[in-house]
This record gives sequence, structure tokens and C-alpha cells, in this order.
Amino acid sequence: MKHIIKNIIPITALTLALGMTSCTKDLDVTPINPNLDTEVNINGLFNKCYANIGLPGNGGANGDCDIDGLDGGTSGFIRQLWNSNELTTDEAICSWGDDGIEQFCYNTWDASHPMLNGYYARLTTGISYCNHYLEIAGGNNATMTAEIRYIRALHYYMLMDAFGNIPFATTLTEPEQISRKDAFAWIEKELKECEADLSEAKAKKSSDANYGRVDKAAAWMLLARLYLNAEVYTGEARWQDAATYAKKVIDSDYRLNTEGKNGWSAYQMLFMGDNGETDAAYEAIFPILCDGLTTTSWATSLYVIASTYDADMHSNPNDGVATNGTGQNWGGNRARKDLVLKFFPNGVPSEVQCAQAYDMKDAAGDDRALFCSYGEKDKEPDPRSLDNVKGYAGDFKDGYAVAKFTNFKTDGSAGSDATFPDADFFLFRLPEAYITYAEATARLNGNQATAEGVKYLNDLRERANTTTKTAYTTDDILDEWQHEFYFEGRRRVDLIRYNKFGGDNNFKWTWKGGLKEGRQFTADKNIFAIPAEQVKGNIKQNPGY
Repeated sequence: MKHIIKNIIPITALTLALGMTSCTKDLDVTPINPNLDTEVNINGLFNKCYANIGLPGNGGANGDCDIDGLDGGTSGFIRQLWNSNELTTDEAICSWGDDGIEQFCYNTWDASHPMLNGYYARLTTGISYCNHYLEIAGGNNATMTAEIRYIRALHYYMLMDAFGNIPFATTLTEPEQISRKDAFAWIEKELKECEADLSEAKAKKSSDANYGRVDKAAAWMLLARLYLNAEVYTGEARWQDAATYAKKVIDSDYRLNTEGKNGWSAYQMLFMGDNGETDAAYEAIFPILCDGLTTTSWATSLYVIASTYDADMHSNPNDGVATNGTGQNWGGNRARKDLVLKFFPNGVPSEVQCAQAYDMKDAAGDDRALFCSYGEKDKEPDPRSLDNVKGYAGDFKDGYAVAKFTNFKTDGSAGSDATFPDADFFLFRLPEAYITYAEATARLNGNQATAEGVKYLNDLRERANTTTKTAYTTDDILDEWQHEFYFEGRRRVDLIRYNKFGGDNNFKWTWKGGLKEGRQFTADKNIFAIPAEQVKGNIKQNPGY
């Protein structure tokens, strides 16, 4: 696959993603030449580093894409983060005919997988944008420099988590491949160094200055995630470090949204069209900004909204007709039965086997159980099948739908556009720090949650209006990860840490490995294949591919 960075990097530069080219016609950027005076749009370069996470390219949803070979909707950062970490697990399944969907759902991907190619390209492209900014403007503003160092470290973290031994460069030169352990050490060092110059950890709404920009809490949260998975990445557990940095986030200015509004629960408000304007924003440590008019994309919030709905779903408790607050309902990604049964361990009650999500959560006694079993065919109820009978070959009714994400606003007003949502995507939320602390301290306490860990887990359960517990094992905590964060693009990482993904384990789910009853697949698949066309020069393929 050829990767093209458009409109920003001088054509003479060697970039991280092999074989990339560029042009400079749209931004106010002149070629770098030591014999010329160079004028650079610093703010444009700065914004581009952030934009790589939320936008396909400079032209928005329907403009040119920075990644050649895949359209902007397919190659988007959030979409491929989501696909690789959800469709491969016990949470989500999809029956679309897109190349690579079946392989994700059945855990049979290889080095030719087109979506992994797109994810790899999006990450390496983003790193190149950051390297370019730091090379051109690294001495311009200490806080901006620290933010871009963070963004680069975030991209490297996602690359290392997904692909293991990774190409690495901190300048616009051809990369060298480094081990996962060395990548871990560099990310750790980089985050600790840039933390000092980041702005103070402060909860913000969209009306506040610097909403959407990373601060110290974002650095602490990424360090906590890094340390929580350290044993996977390096072979050495770092539980205490994970707890330490999670506690820094917990003790910061960020806070849980605990009050619902106008019929919407406090939990639902985190995933709505005005989540940047309500108190939901106060738990968003790193929101990816979405606006229906100015930051349009098919691959960020719209993807998780539209792909999880069809026209039979009505997620608004105040309106029995409206669907999801956009004009898009693609009927693709739906729940595997294993996810639903985590909220209904004794089975789904008969009275909600044909119900909308607002009835389902009441039946589950948990505001987070946002599943739709209702289906309408020829105006007669046609319930969805819980059991995923046909798996990848099934249609959208072959499994319960998930109504977690919407573009409705809590005050009843419409979004700014009929297609593209205003709902921000919260890449990091405060509850991650709560559960990280609970798990890390439990690992140090004989796999039993400490009193403080129990409190943090119960805080989340209380917010969801469900029963609290007096004790949690580490396996219980894995369930809490799923209850709180399902369909948010992190499940694969948690399963690997618990040795419940690839390899010799007894943890199965529906259609795991391509069988209805589930079957194991090799531990090699705990790391994705490096795209075949990138395996050249000093870049070597991962074992098993």
C-alpha cells in the first residue's frame, strides 16, 4: 500500500511510513531549504497532529484522505482502533462485506488484511506529522511542544500495542525497527518528560479554553494504561506504577458525571450530541472533537453511532420515533450474546426479548445495559436473535443491537447537521483510572480488591443505578471493565492482559476462531501482522505470520 501525506510535509523528507510522498499546495508551508527563508504555518502543523486522530484528511469527511488505498471513512483512527479491538473479541460482530470484516470476526487475519493496513498507516502517518512539527517548531512554545510529544507517544503506544516490534524514528528519517520492550521504555520516558510542560489537569467543557487539548491528566492516564499492561509488553509487571498514576488522575480536577438529565441517565450523557457541553465533559480526559459542520468524519463518532443502528431502533426515551439523532443507520456492528449475558447472567427476561434499549436497561437493573432486542418487519414485531445464530453470515437482526452512542442532545434540540454528529468521542474517560486502580491494587493484594478499589468500583455501579458489592476478585474486575467500557475500543487489550484472548486458555466466546461454540487460536495473534508491503528493509514480520 502506498501512503500519501498531503499538503503538509516537504517532498524531500523521508517519512516514517515507507514509500510516502507529499505536496504543499494548500497549507502555507514552503519547502525546507537551508538557503531560503522559511515561513511555516505553525498553528496549521500543530492542528494537523491532533486532526489525524479525528479527521481523514484536510478536506473533512468527503475530501481527500491522507491515506491512499482506503477511503477516509475506512482508514480513520477511531474506526480502525474500534474494529481491531472490538470485532476480534466477545463484544461485537458484523456481517458487512467489507474486506477484512470476516477475518476480524473469526480471528483469521493475516499480513494482507486491508483494515490493519489502514490502521498501521494512520498511526505511522500521525507520527510523521508530529515529527515534522517538532523538527520545525519544537522550540516555538513549550506547552504546544509537550502536547505534540504526547500525541506522538500516543500514536506509538497504539502502534506498539497492536503491532509489537515497530518502526521507530523521532525525526523525518527512515525508521529502524525496535522491540516492544524498547518502545515501552521510550514511551514511558517521553510521557514523563513532556508532563512538566503540559497544562494543569483541569476538567473542561467545550465553552472553556483548551477543551480537547491534552493536559497532565492525559499523560497520567496513558502512563497508567501503559503500566497496567506492562507485563504483556515487557514481561515485567508494573502494578504499583499503574495504581500510582491512576490515583493521580482520580485525585485531579476531573470528576464523574452523576446526574442524569431530561430522562437520559448520567451514563448515557457521556455518549450524546452535547457531551462536550454538559457535565459529562468533566470526566473526558481526552475528547476527540466532533462537530457536524466543521470537523466532519465518517470514522469517529458517526461510525460508532451509525454502524450500531437500524431504522427499527429508537434510543430516545422521550421520542418513540427518532432513531439516533443522525440520518444514518447502517445496521452493521451488533453485540455478541456473550456481552449481553454479562448484564443478564440468568438470561434475558421474556418481557424484554423484543424491547428498546431504555426498557432493556431497566430490566437489567443497570443503566449501562443499552441493548435493543426489538425488530420490526412488515409492521409486525420481529425480535432480534440473542444467539448470533449465523455469525458473520447473519444480518443485523442476528444479535442484539447496541444503542450506547447517539447524537441526541439532552435538551431535546437537534444537532448542527442532519448527517454528521456533534457528539465528541471520549478516548480517555475518568472511569478508566477508577478501574485501573482497582485492578492494579487487587493484583498486589492476592487478586482481591482493596477497600479503596471496592469503593471506586462501587462509585461506577452507583452511577449506573445498579447494585454494589462488598468484594471483587480480579475476574470480577474484568467484568467491570466490560460493563463500563464495552464498544469503546479497548476489549482486546483487557482480554490479552487476562490471558483470555489468543493462546491456550479456556475462555471462549460465540464464534471465537470461526466456530459457533468458540475455539482457541494461537497466541501469535495477540499481536497483529505488520502489513506485508511494509515488511521491507530492516522491518521484519511478527512471528506466526
